[in-house]
Amino acid sequence: MMLRVADIHAGYGRVEVLKGINIEIDEGEVVCLLGANGAGKSTLLKVISGLITPYKGSITFMGDEITRKKPNQIVSMGISHVPEGRQIFASLTVQQNLLLGAYVHGHGKSDLEPLYHSAFELFPILKTRFFGKAGSLSGGEQQMLAMARGLMSQPSLLLLDEPSLGLAPLVVAHILSIVTDLRTRGIPILLVEQNVGAALRIADRAYVMETGTIASQGKAEALLGDDEVRRRYLGM
Repeated sequence: MMLRVADIHAGYGRVEVLKGINIEIDEGEVVCLLGANGAGKSTLLKVISGLITPYKGSITFMGDEITRKKPNQIVSMGISHVPEGRQIFASLTVQQNLLLGAYVHGHGKSDLEPLYHSAFELFPILKTRFFGKAGSLSGGEQQMLAMARGLMSQPSLLLLDEPSLGLAPLVVAHILSIVTDLRTRGIPILLVEQNVGAALRIADRAYVMETGTIASQGKAEALLGDDEVRRRYLGM
C-alpha cells in the first residue's frame, strides 16, 4: 500500500472538518475524492501534504509515518500537491515557476534538463512559453504549468486538487487525458474533481465525502452506475 490515511480528524482551530477519515491508495491507481463543496476534500489533501496538522489519526506513506512532518519533508519523501486555484507566481517566468517545483533536486543544468524534458513531453506549450511571464498564460496553460511544477519534484504520489476548475470543456478533456497519461507512466494520483462523470471514467476507485466523513466508496465504474449514489451524493 502506497498511502494509508487512518482515522484522521482535522480542521481549522476549533472547527472540525474531517471526522475520522480512512482512505488507501495503491501503486498505479487514480483515486478520486468526490463530494459537495465543504465536504472536506481539499482539507484532506492539505493534511496529507502537511499544510494542516491533524488533531488525531495517522498517515503512512510507503511504510513511513508522515502525519506530523513538515510540507518540505513530505515533498522530499515523494508527495507533490497541486493545489486548487493553480497558485502559480504570475510575475515569474514559466521557467522560474518550474524551477520552484524542482527545489528538492540539484539546480545544475544536468539535473534540470531531464525534468524540463519530461514536463515538455506532457505540456508542449510550456516549452514555447518558457521565458514568458506565467501571468500571460491562459487559464488552461496556467493549470498545465501548475501540474508541471508539481511534477518537477519527480513525485511518487501526486495530489491534484480541482484541475478542471474554471476551464473550457475542451481544455478540461485535455487536462484529464494528461491524468490518464500520468497513470500510464506509473504515477499514482489522488484527484479532487468537480466534473464527477469525467473523473469516474478515468479513475480506478473513488471515495465520496459528505460533511467530513466517507459516505460511500468503491470502484469508479460501480459508483458511476449506482443510481442511489449518483442521486444522493454526486448530483448526477
